[in-house]
Amino acid sequence: MSDLAEIISRNEDQIRAEWIRDMGTSVQRADLMSKTELNEQCKTLLGGVVQGMKSSAPSDIKTAGWTTVREFLEGISASRARQGFSPTEVANFVLSLKPPLFIAVRHDLNKSQDKMFDTLRDATDLVDALALLTMEAYIATREELIHRQQQELMELSTPVVKLWDGILALPIIGTLDSARTQVVMENLLQTVVATNSRFAIIDITGVPTVDTLVAQHLLKTITAARLMGAECIISGVRPQIAQTIVHLGINLEDVMTRANLSDAFGLALQMSGRAVVRKTAATAESKGILAGPMTKQEK
Repeated sequence: MSDLAEIISRNEDQIRAEWIRDMGTSVQRADLMSKTELNEQCKTLLGGVVQGMKSSAPSDIKTAGWTTVREFLEGISASRARQGFSPTEVANFVLSLKPPLFIAVRHDLNKSQDKMFDTLRDATDLVDALALLTMEAYIATREELIHRQQQELMELSTPVVKLWDGILALPIIGTLDSARTQVVMENLLQTVVATNSRFAIIDITGVPTVDTLVAQHLLKTITAARLMGAECIISGVRPQIAQTIVHLGINLEDVMTRANLSDAFGLALQMSGRAVVRKTAATAESKGILAGPMTKQEK
């Protein structure tokens, strides 16, 4: 066993107490974890460090002897990332181990300067390597959370609404990219199958600009819907978007378009053999809906 491992073994309780004290309130986060849990984590890490140094050098934590320590730190980092700890708080959990380690090394090896400097270097390499491992695990977990949230936001931002029996509406807000187009296409096709709809209105009122790439994504969605037996109507074509489509030479001849959602809905009703009729006053009176006051002759 190395000198550093022996020093940690002899002074484990004192090192752990000073380590927790030096962390401060910003790292301990009493609102997210108890002191008992923090103490157990520190104890487990110190024990794993001693076991790891029995098989390899303090700075070489990628070997099999350090597997327990790596898995433990990766689990802590992932848990703290989900709990809302900041990167600084996660890194300082390991970095705050340096002062109590240095104090213990100087106390035990003060009579041998060369050995003390070598052991202090080992302690520095060890803590730095553990801190890097912790941050890598933290960043990986945060990226996973961000990716998952982005997927959820894309699904929430592309709802498929049933306007009428057999008529769907898909309002799109924001720019269409390849990833979002895939989500839009999947949601639309699943809803078409589930509701057995024949018409789908894709409303692009909330799309800021339409370029060649966006038009291609729209055409892919329309083609996929047609293969499922649903005809698509694009609504929300503003004058600026119409001019852009013409200047870019995008071919939308086979696609039905309307200026607003209400016109597209009316077209879908017409194509499905339905119509919305306004009830006139005469029709309503003939059915006794709008009956006025009776005249003297009626009395």
